Amino acid sequence: MVAPKYLKRYFKVQKDEMPAHFKITEKVPVSFDPDMQLEELRRIHGKEIEEYRKLRENLEVEAAEALAYKDTADRLTLFTQSFLELPKANPSLLDLKVEIVDRMLEKCHCCGWRCEINREAGEKGFCRLTDLSNYASEFLHMGEEPELVPSHTIFFTGCTFACVYCQNWDISTCPEAGTRIEPRKLAKLIDLRRMHGARNVNFVTPTPHAHTVLKIIREISVNTPVVWNSNMYHSQEIAEILEGVVDVYLGDFKYGNDVCAWKYSKIKNYLEVVQPNFEFAYKTAEVLLRHLVLPGHLECCTKPIAEWVAKNIPQIRFNLMFQYRPCYRAMEYPELGRHLTPEEEARAIEIVREAGIEDLLI
Repeated sequence: MVAPKYLKRYFKVQKDEMPAHFKITEKVPVSFDPDMQLEELRRIHGKEIEEYRKLRENLEVEAAEALAYKDTADRLTLFTQSFLELPKANPSLLDLKVEIVDRMLEKCHCCGWRCEINREAGEKGFCRLTDLSNYASEFLHMGEEPELVPSHTIFFTGCTFACVYCQNWDISTCPEAGTRIEPRKLAKLIDLRRMHGARNVNFVTPTPHAHTVLKIIREISVNTPVVWNSNMYHSQEIAEILEGVVDVYLGDFKYGNDVCAWKYSKIKNYLEVVQPNFEFAYKTAEVLLRHLVLPGHLECCTKPIAEWVAKNIPQIRFNLMFQYRPCYRAMEYPELGRHLTPEEEARAIEIVREAGIEDLLI
């Protein structure tokens, strides 16, 4: 495998040579009243995120200066350790983010559906989730991308999509299954997994659980990269909250048009939601993009996706995936009721290379 070109900061965090983004955010002091209106809390967040950006930039400059020395890695490790030993702010920017997302649940607009139901009162929208979060499993995953494994992967239940070919349909369609999450308890397990060799913590299908994910992260003691493993269908408001929390967006880009998105995943306004989210992720973190090639969908989906990525977010890791198999309800759609042919796989590679994708994983 050729080493990734565009996950350099992730590798530094993984080796404790840079602080994870949330470790920076928890050092930023803020002042707010939990009784404030949501818009006022967002106004404060918009102001204080600038302080986070300044602090992150200063850290990047200091890290760059270490490159002038032969013992760069040792200097970066000591520098990072010194930063991590600084006390957390109380309250911090991370606390403010938690408060904002909790308040968003009262008229939920965490994803592109914008159901605006009160999940705290037990109401359910498209994802069929209240404010309670469950996980189906957590373990050191060896089946993710080579640069991620071993990855401490936590599979949340429920989903904001309804993919007819979902390989994890038993998890995504049963939001009330699994183990109820206690943020502090799960955070301690994340600490333990990190000490046992996990290179990151990998939150799978986190969007409808953003409030819980933030509470878990707030309790994590170790320095570990945060991987947001999602369909990228979160709302703009959630995207803004995730700045300063997520280190790597492990994002699925499934469809090159809204017609296919609606037909196979029952998703509205797909490109209108997903493309800006990828662009914002590109500006604020690092991106490892996954595209699962669907049989018969090379020209309508693979090609426009590759061309858009090359034009708009070129410096990302692009994983071209051929793992599709007919699962769940796929056989109800004859065009999806088969595996890819060797010719389709070859054509997909040709499409992506012709588009000019620089950092390709196959």
